[in-house]
Amino acid sequence: MHYNIYVSDPQSHLINIIYTIPEIDADIIEIQLPAWRPGRYEIQNFAKNIQFIEAISATDQKLPIHKVTKDRWQVATAGEKEVRIRYTFYAAIQNAGSSYVDEELWYLNFINFCMYTEGRIGEAYTVHLDLPEGYQIACGLPAEGNVLKAKDFYQLVDSPLLASESLQKRHYQARGVEFNIWMHGNLQPNWRRIVRDFRRFSREQIITMGEFPENDYHFLNLILPTAFYHGVEHHNSTMIVLGPDDEGEGLYSDLLGVSSHELFHAWNIIRIRPAELLPYDFTKENYFRTCFVAEGCTTYYGDLFLKRADVFTEETYIKELQVYMKRHFESSAHATQSLADSSFDLWLDGYEKGIPNRKVSVYHKGALAALILDLYLRKKTNHEQSLDTVMQLLWTRFGKPFIGYTLQDYIDIVEEVAGESLEWYWNDCIFTSTPLETRLNEALAFVGLQMSTFSNGNIQLNVMDNFKAKLQRDKWLETVEPLTQDELEEEEE
Repeated sequence: MHYNIYVSDPQSHLINIIYTIPEIDADIIEIQLPAWRPGRYEIQNFAKNIQFIEAISATDQKLPIHKVTKDRWQVATAGEKEVRIRYTFYAAIQNAGSSYVDEELWYLNFINFCMYTEGRIGEAYTVHLDLPEGYQIACGLPAEGNVLKAKDFYQLVDSPLLASESLQKRHYQARGVEFNIWMHGNLQPNWRRIVRDFRRFSREQIITMGEFPENDYHFLNLILPTAFYHGVEHHNSTMIVLGPDDEGEGLYSDLLGVSSHELFHAWNIIRIRPAELLPYDFTKENYFRTCFVAEGCTTYYGDLFLKRADVFTEETYIKELQVYMKRHFESSAHATQSLADSSFDLWLDGYEKGIPNRKVSVYHKGALAALILDLYLRKKTNHEQSLDTVMQLLWTRFGKPFIGYTLQDYIDIVEEVAGESLEWYWNDCIFTSTPLETRLNEALAFVGLQMSTFSNGNIQLNVMDNFKAKLQRDKWLETVEPLTQDELEEEEE
């Protein structure tokens, strides 16, 4: 399978695509454009951005093509062994899951506009990019010049791309893994600081999980002049869009937070994946009830790893915890849906504000539920067992062999680590809409923290003056393994 991609008029924001389908042995084939993208569990109907489409033979003869669904086409091959689908796609949106082209940037999410042939989604794909001279390519796919190679459609559409003459790049290693940081935008990054902090949280995550799923990894960053915050996890990369470019420390804090979050997804969802999503069905909704694990645990860990790695101070980390609490309790504390039900309903309205008091955020309430579980396990076992242990077991049993876990698998592993039934946790935190405040403060007391709710509904997280609890908090927030002298010297180079 082969794609040729070119842009004849950058100001039009139109991508021109020629999709070549070889070795055809049927009178009729069907081609499918994805209706949604991994990392965003809602139907997005990318087909609405296709401006023009036609099917032609190897000798440029037009072949009959017609739609059979909103994003599926049927082609009569007329005995041809090779068919080319030629079409244009409007790419004018800059968020972390879109595509955009203009005079100085190609930003491509192949999931938006690449089609697959029914029955042949597992075949290898090559992509030839007819790029302007001098453009660099930032992408997780292996490349030879302007030709990218993917082992199958799943890898192709899970590998976004930035290409521009003005890309900035730095790289570093952490525990033998090659990491690349790419930047596009109007800014002069403090690369020394960025590389030091990124290396630290990358190292902390790898040591915690025991190994990294890939040989290399790419942070693709698009920095805009306007306010923005969005990141999406991918196979061996993440696409991040942030702004404004003149925000200074606020922009850097956002960069750290979203980057640490997205990196942990390399384990949790890219490989430790709910069974319902393995493999992805790009034609329709893929319902699952465990997004509180996929996103809630990842949200919790994103900032926790920054503290453990000494990128965040304790004060900064506690402020971030308070943000999750405020976002949950000040907006959806009285929601009628459980975390599990809101996970399922992501496909309905999970990314919209929605009606009052209906749903909860799998990110914010999910992070608080993960916090409660982590601190409970730590208190019960004097920090010998924790949510770390749960994630490590999910990795070795389901992620590394890539077989997909069920909700019951997650329950079983948590209770195995706890050494007891946790019916109270599943009932109060996951499967009902019981308010979290009591359970949360029970957990926080162990580490000397307390959440207060004012009469107007506002939330504040307080640090208590308790020496014994401070020792437990230090244990909770300490690094898994301190930096070696060699690693400290490497930071100074």
